[in-house]
Amino acid sequence: MSGNAYRLRDRSALLAALLVPFLVALALVPVRADLSATNTALVLVVAVVAVAAGGTRAAGALAALSAAAWFDFFLTEPYQRFVIADRDDAETAVLLLVVGLIVSQLSVRARRLQSTVTSDAAQLSSLRGSARLAEDGRSPEAVVEYVRRELVGLLGLRGCRFEYGTLMGRLPRLEHDGSVWLRGGSVITEYADWPDGETELRVVGGGHYHGRFLLDACPGRPLPSEQDRLVAVTLAAQAGGALDTAGLSRRG
Repeated sequence: MSGNAYRLRDRSALLAALLVPFLVALALVPVRADLSATNTALVLVVAVVAVAAGGTRAAGALAALSAAAWFDFFLTEPYQRFVIADRDDAETAVLLLVVGLIVSQLSVRARRLQSTVTSDAAQLSSLRGSARLAEDGRSPEAVVEYVRRELVGLLGLRGCRFEYGTLMGRLPRLEHDGSVWLRGGSVITEYADWPDGETELRVVGGGHYHGRFLLDACPGRPLPSEQDRLVAVTLAAQAGGALDTAGLSRRG
């Protein structure tokens, strides 16, 4: 997903935060006389959770504010005015806002925690897979190819290729600490987004340089998490270990 796609997703989440509570409150208008204020507020809380589950913290907070406003406008007397005559309805509106804010933030946190757990499991699987190939005595080329495929998925790349023993050109580099730098003489540029062109990830084993993975990412897209980048560095080190163990001569 490119940087533009991320921004579009965030804008869509904010738009949903405004529209979903409005549409739900509007749908409750025909039955508002048959439902208590508490019940209609609970329905709006569900709408807030639905928005927060697929959006950001900002979207969740905006959905809670939107739900409280439309609860006031459509579902409390006097109708179609941002005024609440009944004290109990006013307390319900305040509780709707507070509960909506809390529940929406908890929903976002739960979604991110689930994403982290899934990501951790995938990272562990990648590391185990490359280690197992090396332990089984598979060729270093097989390990390199496995790591190349894993890097594409792990870092969200458009493509990736391995280049043996050459250091042609001056490319941005994914370093061992997970940062991405471009060193040009005395000038050092650090990136928060993927730079234009390819980014190199060097492969070293036994103190010898064996080659590099050339990472083809979408320019302008935010870098993956630091943890993902560190796993990528570890995978490259495993490839370097396999190449060194196989006794391949150092070239370049």
